[in-house]
Amino acid sequence: MKPAKDRKTEILAVGSEMLTPHFQDTNSLFLTERLNDLGIDVHFKTIVGDTWENLSLAMQQAFDRSSLVIVTGGLGPTKDDRTREVLASVLGKKLIFKEALLQKIEKRFARRRMNMPAVNKKQAYIIESSTVLENKNGTAPGLWIDTVSNTIILLPGPPHEMRPMFESDVWPRLQTLKKHHIFRGVIKTAGLTESRIESYMEDIYPKIQDVQLTTLACPGQIELHLKGTSKESLSTAKQKVDHATKLICDVLDEGVYTTKGEELEEVVGKYLKKKHQTLAVAESCTGGYLGHRITNVPGSSNYFLHGVLAYNNKAKTDLLGVSPNNIEKFGAVSPQVAKEMAAGIRERAGADYGLSITGIAGPSGGTKDKPVGLVYTALASEKEVFIKKNLFLGNRNAVKFQSSQKALDMLRRYLLHMSKT
Repeated sequence: MKPAKDRKTEILAVGSEMLTPHFQDTNSLFLTERLNDLGIDVHFKTIVGDTWENLSLAMQQAFDRSSLVIVTGGLGPTKDDRTREVLASVLGKKLIFKEALLQKIEKRFARRRMNMPAVNKKQAYIIESSTVLENKNGTAPGLWIDTVSNTIILLPGPPHEMRPMFESDVWPRLQTLKKHHIFRGVIKTAGLTESRIESYMEDIYPKIQDVQLTTLACPGQIELHLKGTSKESLSTAKQKVDHATKLICDVLDEGVYTTKGEELEEVVGKYLKKKHQTLAVAESCTGGYLGHRITNVPGSSNYFLHGVLAYNNKAKTDLLGVSPNNIEKFGAVSPQVAKEMAAGIRERAGADYGLSITGIAGPSGGTKDKPVGLVYTALASEKEVFIKKNLFLGNRNAVKFQSSQKALDMLRRYLLHMSKT
């Protein structure tokens, strides 16, 4: 293999199905993460269909520009599984039949009390001078091939076969390429825009130059991913990330809701459980999504009491005690109704806190005064009710998620303030 300093790495995913909108190449994501753990950067990713011409061209290009190439898929028994055959042709090598491999495949079928179809015999052929990578979860063996200028690794396409094979047979062999130790961290924020975070962190960047920082922005939440590297040790890489994390958290303050990878509903649940307090929710436009997120956390029965999905006006008045006059005067999407929904569900459930959401998720139903994306969220405690007017962008699902996120973040921030008093 080439020296590490000259090495480029490429992932070649084979399968015409991944060139359609119905399938995703998840294998490349897994492989990239594991390679990055070794300090190996991935320079190219290619998805190619099953035709001989295209597969041959993609392989030739990959071998010309990358010294480490991992190929996934196309090792099955069908006619369109031709990765092994095309690679042999590109390398100018022969395919050699291995009786021992055939016997393993036959035994696998026998364990299931099935006869091996004749088409599976092709999987017992390997490329000359290659090392077989055992497949303990399927019939397609992987291959490791070293040439003068390339290391080529063939792995099966199904993730439940590819991942165990990579971990058991590929990962140990790649250890010789390890450049440095890597430690990763993540900072999750809510209630902050990407531009606001950027302005807060302007003075920090010079202090964390030895940590790679990537911002992942999505509706309702922004994540900061940190990667520290060290040639000396993992603990040194961790120290770099911990230092950068502290600096960032100090300036973003309560905008940060976790540095441990938790979801917002988990963080809120921990606060409530620690304080021995309870919660109930009343939802309209989110259709129960807030309650779903809360109850999706194991142990949420310790603090979550009740949820009402009050989608129409009658439900709001009958189940939550919302004033019909307020609905008629201000509309169901209004601060007045949001306030009464939160207070009503708290009182009826006998909870310490009540959260409510009412709004227009779209794509229809909006007006000039009340456009699609207008959502009111409210938090009721024993002493007071807080209401927030929000204008969310995106499709219906995006509005529903952002609404639930805002409601949870209102409660998180309130509980955070209460813990400081």
